[in-house]
Amino acid sequence: MLSKLYSVTLEGIEGIVCEVEVHVTRGGFEKSLIVGLPDTAVKESIERVQSAITNSGFSYPKTKSVISLAPADVKKAGPAFDLPIALGVLLGEGAIQSDCEKDFVIVGELALDGRVRPVNGVLSMAMAAAEKGFKKMIVPIENVAEAAVVDRLEVYGSGSLAQTAAFLSGRLLLEATNIDVDELFLQAAVYDVDFADVKGQGSVKRALTITAAGGHNILMIGPPGAGKTMLAQRLATILPPLSLTESLETTQIYSSAGLLDVGKSLMAVRPVRTPHHSASGIALIGGGTNPKCGELSLAHNGILFLDEFAEFPRNVLEMIRQPLEERKTIVSRAKGTMIFPANFMLVAATNPCPCGYFGSGQKRCKCTPNQIERYMAKLSGPLLDRIDIHIEVPTVSFSKLRSQQSSYDSATIRRQVTAAREIQRRRFGENKTTTNATMTHRQVSKYCGLDTPAEMVLKNAMTEFGLSARAHDKICKVARTIADLDGRENISAEHIAEAVSYRKLDRSI
Repeated sequence: MLSKLYSVTLEGIEGIVCEVEVHVTRGGFEKSLIVGLPDTAVKESIERVQSAITNSGFSYPKTKSVISLAPADVKKAGPAFDLPIALGVLLGEGAIQSDCEKDFVIVGELALDGRVRPVNGVLSMAMAAAEKGFKKMIVPIENVAEAAVVDRLEVYGSGSLAQTAAFLSGRLLLEATNIDVDELFLQAAVYDVDFADVKGQGSVKRALTITAAGGHNILMIGPPGAGKTMLAQRLATILPPLSLTESLETTQIYSSAGLLDVGKSLMAVRPVRTPHHSASGIALIGGGTNPKCGELSLAHNGILFLDEFAEFPRNVLEMIRQPLEERKTIVSRAKGTMIFPANFMLVAATNPCPCGYFGSGQKRCKCTPNQIERYMAKLSGPLLDRIDIHIEVPTVSFSKLRSQQSSYDSATIRRQVTAAREIQRRRFGENKTTTNATMTHRQVSKYCGLDTPAEMVLKNAMTEFGLSARAHDKICKVARTIADLDGRENISAEHIAEAVSYRKLDRSI
């Protein structure tokens, strides 16, 4: 007897709806067979399914079963097919009767005792099911909150094979799960840190405000203990809240990577990723036999903080140059090419020399000029060109550390940033460009017009420091953001001058 259900497989972070066909024969005692490009985890599902069916109070067919996963030219990976295969066997054997199984998309891993275990990528699976026109879905109970955020989809949580079989056969009623997304965002958007915790560093806070307002990349240079890491950790608190679209994109990545907390529905705050400087290129970009996203994609719609920037291998740093421009990572393998989103803000921090105290005035630098030159040479010119703002982070004096005077808190700065982002939203409208940092060269020419004094300041800076065409555009973009923060329509000479002051390493070369 033949039965047919629907499930989903993941390709990267995208879901692909698959047909699960099970044919239970009436003769022969051969072992059951799975076809349709299954990976090892899918092939092993036969043993899990057999034990789960037996331990759930049913009898496993003693005849051969052929299980086909279509489309046959798409690789099927992971244990999410366990539950639909088991249900298909029960339907094919006639152990349960149902006339609604084709209305559902079903995913879930089975334990040997029949329990349904959570699987990765359920949000992507639910989105794929909704796009294909399905109205109902059965997922593991631990994943139900994650899938329920998808509109137009009734999501039912299942805790066991027996429970799912009873639900499909009409002997048990389950209620669809509903999620209040607005309430979820309200509860989750709370931070444990605040910019008010940082003493002094007014110029750096100003640079970080500009960074957040325009979505720019920033490099902080300073001695150990100056507060670079502390400042970077608080940058997320002044960024605008995630929109629902951004939240879904980010959650989709974390879900497919298995990094979403069990029972969590959405990523409601912007991610901050802090890979160690010993991380490999694959760890940052993504890859593997079955390509998975790396740290750059995990920082999508958030912040990638690279501490000890100059300690990263140079070849690894060069690998992030293209994603910084294109806002995506491309992983090419013999089997095909996978594209992962990577629209993040790069926040890098480095010491000025190997010992960390060159030019600090705090301690005497023990490095030779050659050592300092080799240390900073790890940061290539093309890479630095792609970082909009270079800022020095000086040592904080004792009087400022002990001062009780409170600086601007994160909420105050966030209001300024949000106002500047709203100006950019109106400026670019429905265009793919969302912030000043992502403007194309043509948009820079259109939206960054300069008067004569501003033109002269920029011309002098380009000539004196030998800046590249990319650096020219970066200065214009930063100046545009500074003008937006001031609520000014036109970019003035003072805006250009401040933007030029944030090209420290260009001036040092």
